Amino acid sequence: MLKIQVVGSGCPSCQKLEAVCREIVSENQMEAEIEKITDFHQFADLGILLTPGLLINGKVASMGKIPVKATIKSWLDAANQ
Repeated sequence: MLKIQVVGSGCPSCQKLEAVCREIVSENQMEAEIEKITDFHQFADLGILLTPGLLINGKVASMGKIPVKATIKSWLDAANQ
């Protein structure tokens, strides 16, 4: 099962990133746990310096932007192998 963590304060960009991740998981019937992390004290511990941040299986995939849907899907596919 994939572990997806969306890191951010709850701003519109963070919400959009979470929504895109949920959409990809749903459309592709992936088994995934999606966690939203809003405690800014945890951000640096996770390696996130800019929000929104995306971690897949504990590894930083992106920070400071919303990657395009196809890119996120390819990351999830690779992590799901």
